[in-house]
Amino acid sequence: MAVPTDRLPLWTVIVPPAALATELALGGGAGAMVAVALGTALLAAVMAAVHHAEVVAAKVGEPFGAIVLALAVTVIELGLIISILLGDTPQPTLVRDTVHAVVVLVLHGLAGACILTAAWKHREAGYRTMGAQAYLIVLIPMVMVTLVLPNFTTSAPGPVYTTPQLMFVSAVCLALYLAFTFVQTGRDREHFLPTALPSKAAGARPTGRLAMAALGLLALALTAVVLLAKAVSPVLQAGVAAIGAPHALVGVIVAAIVLLPEAATALRAARDDRLQTSINLALGSGVATIGLTIPAVSLIAWWTGTPLELGVSAGGAALLTLSFLMALITYGSGRASLLAGFVHLILLAVWLFLIIAP
Repeated sequence: MAVPTDRLPLWTVIVPPAALATELALGGGAGAMVAVALGTALLAAVMAAVHHAEVVAAKVGEPFGAIVLALAVTVIELGLIISILLGDTPQPTLVRDTVHAVVVLVLHGLAGACILTAAWKHREAGYRTMGAQAYLIVLIPMVMVTLVLPNFTTSAPGPVYTTPQLMFVSAVCLALYLAFTFVQTGRDREHFLPTALPSKAAGARPTGRLAMAALGLLALALTAVVLLAKAVSPVLQAGVAAIGAPHALVGVIVAAIVLLPEAATALRAARDDRLQTSINLALGSGVATIGLTIPAVSLIAWWTGTPLELGVSAGGAALLTLSFLMALITYGSGRASLLAGFVHLILLAVWLFLIIAP
């Protein structure tokens, strides 16, 4: 990963404590300027957190690096979801909307852009099909039992699970994630390693001292993100309502915020002919989002008595099916295709349009 090996950029050192100080000073305030300041601090803290996660990831190497980044993104996502879920105006559909958005954004937006970038610059960039398809092997059942199956259960009315069903599905998602992590880091680790030796653009590994400093600043940045999310979430909800947009747009915005910094890392890797790293980051985010976020949010929802609506609409289920059919075709080739990347981005545009104009 293209990260410094001798020192941390000054802004990444300043932002975590500054963001935390901003929340402590303005967290209870009101007004447009306060909202802008808190939102800016949140985005900066997210960027800093992911940068420090990149440094730690570069130190531990692949495939552990992708896991570190995915875990950092999951913590950020949990902070945003829980702050809205437990806020003054909770949204029972927020978890569904956010998880759905993450899946579509990584399958079509992030992966599509990385494939398009790699194919455009390197013509036929390669990746390991066994590794790419392993992500889909766990991601498909995770998505189906989480977002589609609730529409067909009969123990409770509507697209919801009963408490026993929700706990069981959460355990299934966690078990799938743990099994995948075991395979990724142990038994079949070679399926997730780059197909070629790292280029000079990838840089050397950071020193141990630098990685430890990044780890400490990562913890501070994630703390700031969680606290700022609580302050920003009411403003986000009010802004979406003010423009008359569907509530589902809140989930899309949350997903975009947490994926934006990681998207930059994945695109850099694709540009540097490290498409395997890009795929690990993109699809790993989807696996971690469901495997870790669903159990954590379900536990909090059960503890607080907050209802969760997980089932997507019939149109959403159809698009998810199309998404995975396209992904199975794309990731079965082992080569980046300009056409496949373009089609993925078109499918992303279709999904976004139908959110705004359902």
